[in-house]
Amino acid sequence: MKTVAAVRTRGLNRVRLVTIVLVLVLAALFIAALALGSVFISPGNVLGALFGDAPRRAAYIVNEVRLPRALTGVLAGLAFGLSGGLFQSMVRNPLASPDVIGITMGASAAAVVCILGLGLTGVAVSGGAFVGALATAALIYVLAWRRGVSGYRLVLIGIGVAAVLSSVVSYMITRADVKDAQQALIWLTGSLTARTWIDVTPVAIILAVVAPLVLVLSKSLKALQFGDDVAKGLGVSVEQRRLSLLLCGVALAAAATAAAGPVAFVAFVSGPIARRLVHGHSSALVPSALVGAVVLLGSDLIAQHLLGGTVLPVGVVTGVLGAPYLLWLMATRSGRAG
Repeated sequence: MKTVAAVRTRGLNRVRLVTIVLVLVLAALFIAALALGSVFISPGNVLGALFGDAPRRAAYIVNEVRLPRALTGVLAGLAFGLSGGLFQSMVRNPLASPDVIGITMGASAAAVVCILGLGLTGVAVSGGAFVGALATAALIYVLAWRRGVSGYRLVLIGIGVAAVLSSVVSYMITRADVKDAQQALIWLTGSLTARTWIDVTPVAIILAVVAPLVLVLSKSLKALQFGDDVAKGLGVSVEQRRLSLLLCGVALAAAATAAAGPVAFVAFVSGPIARRLVHGHSSALVPSALVGAVVLLGSDLIAQHLLGGTVLPVGVVTGVLGAPYLLWLMATRSGRAG
């Protein structure tokens, strides 16, 4: 018993250490995001602007121009990372992230309908994307239900639904006016450009409400990872708890997509990276969220400054980073079950 307790203590200490390091890395990236740009602002003035003690020009640039973008990146990254880690742990499949199984594609399709079909812009597009993600998740869950929801069935049906929605999006773009199509394509790539406080507020509220709920519900996540029969034997109401966790994951993914667009692979890579950092410990949801924020904010910094005066959509950078991992995962998991 002492050996088991010692191993568990070492695992928790590892999780705490990784969490602290990730918080420090995220803080450094956050300060860099506020300092770097066409006008450099020293870290001292950045901190002064945040706490109301900086020159007026620096305070305006930090608080009104750069802070909403950086906060959107952090909050959307946290939501993407937590959602991805939750889905993958619950379904026991590394492919089961919102951007692979069609949830973000549902948000994308709804956003394209809002932009090209209804002529909407701004917050209305984000709201449409949120509703589209929820509706797509409900459709996938219903189609995957066969006296329960198995991991591979959920993934395969999600990929199929994503393919159908992708075809719809492609058709609408080919039929649209060039200017409108360009606007839709920018949204589809995922970008933090021109984010304002209006974009920050919804994802902040949803994250503040849903994240604590996830941490409470995740106490039964370890039982679900051992399979439905074992979980039922331990007294867990499997489908009720799984549905609750799915709703939380979908809400997080929908909020992040509405705020930043369908940024590729952030949710997908956050969970595996976090689990590797904590050496496979079951308490990896908080590190997954932090990894998501680090990946998204770090990628946005690269997107802004890699090519000098040309600012890339952040989804281009995350796509370049995440696509090789997806190919590697597909190759190494060939023929495996689970």
